[in-house]
Amino acid sequence: MSRRKFLTYTIASTAGFLGSGMLFPMVRFAIDPLLQKGSDTKFVDIGTVSEFGSKPKAVEFRIQRKDGWYQEKGGEKATAWVLKEGSEILALSPICKHLGCTVKWEGGGRTNVFYCPCHGGEYTKDGVNVPGTPPPKPLDVYATKIEGGRLLLGAVKERG
Repeated sequence: MSRRKFLTYTIASTAGFLGSGMLFPMVRFAIDPLLQKGSDTKFVDIGTVSEFGSKPKAVEFRIQRKDGWYQEKGGEKATAWVLKEGSEILALSPICKHLGCTVKWEGGGRTNVFYCPCHGGEYTKDGVNVPGTPPPKPLDVYATKIEGGRLLLGAVKERG
């Protein structure tokens, strides 16, 4: 083997080794979400169905969620706006779809709407964004389930 071939192979293999050392973390970062197991969100009991009426009621509850290596003892605090129209139950996330502020029912002097104080966003009683206000989408909804007359809330879903 000539000296030129030896140096060519040595430099190429060194560059390949260093390149793969840089490329591996980037590939791992890109495919990591595909390798994660989906976490089943458990349903949380928030009270009896009879507690809720046609006026939205704020309900605070705790969910177990692991954030990286940290898991809050007793669970993480969450809130939902719950209302019942006939036999239909709707549980809305209080997080505004504009910039993530917390919406209030009939806040800011508004009546019969959810109001976001950050930029004047408004949502109808069923969580649909009012045209002409900043929010681009309706409020997210919680999965609901009734067992033994008790209302259970599950994972938050974005409306389609």
